[in-house]
Amino acid sequence: MPKINVIIPAYNEAESIGNVIKDIPKQVDEVIVVSNNSTDDTELNAEKAGATVLREERKGYGYACLKGMDYVAEKSEKPDIIVFLDGDYSDYPEQLTEIVQPILKDNVDFVIGARVKRLREAGSMTIPQIFGNWLATILMKIMFGAKFSDLGPFRAIKYDKLLGLNMEDKTYGWTVEMQLKALKQKLTYTEIPVKYRNRIGVSKVSGTVKGAIFAGVKILGWIFKYSFK
Repeated sequence: MPKINVIIPAYNEAESIGNVIKDIPKQVDEVIVVSNNSTDDTELNAEKAGATVLREERKGYGYACLKGMDYVAEKSEKPDIIVFLDGDYSDYPEQLTEIVQPILKDNVDFVIGARVKRLREAGSMTIPQIFGNWLATILMKIMFGAKFSDLGPFRAIKYDKLLGLNMEDKTYGWTVEMQLKALKQKLTYTEIPVKYRNRIGVSKVSGTVKGAIFAGVKILGWIFKYSFK
């Protein structure tokens, strides 16, 4: 069986992190929660739920993901697949089996969990989020011929392909950077429609005006940077 590791960046997700870990399918070999300088019981609750817990003091989604990758790189037995998943319980972790299926069955390199409207709970994505996703994916289609419909955080990628992307974004540009680099390197990719519900707690990105603007600027910055490469 292919080895699967899950990396979950989490900042003050004490109320939700246990539910996320509990719902991850048993075929996963290790769940790695990266506490992004949490000040609540995120780390304690993640440990209780059976996850490996790391701490990244530097604030930023990308910093947390990179910390998880550094940990995996030190393991003697490397995984075949890395799955990224948020810690707020807005995704349905049990759908991991669907997310990894194109990799296992069809040898696809990279899979995005697409938060399609018909499967989204009312209010689970804010208007800035919906617009930002639409704009980013339209620009990627025009500039690179991409077929992405979402920048969804629930995603799976072959470990060796992930290493080849040389990921570097430290904050909100992480997801779009991965998609742009996958396009540039001509990785095979697909999307799987996933359910999406209202998160537990308040979003650190879409829940604030500052977060939404900063995320938008980072995402568009990556797209335009790659359009001129």
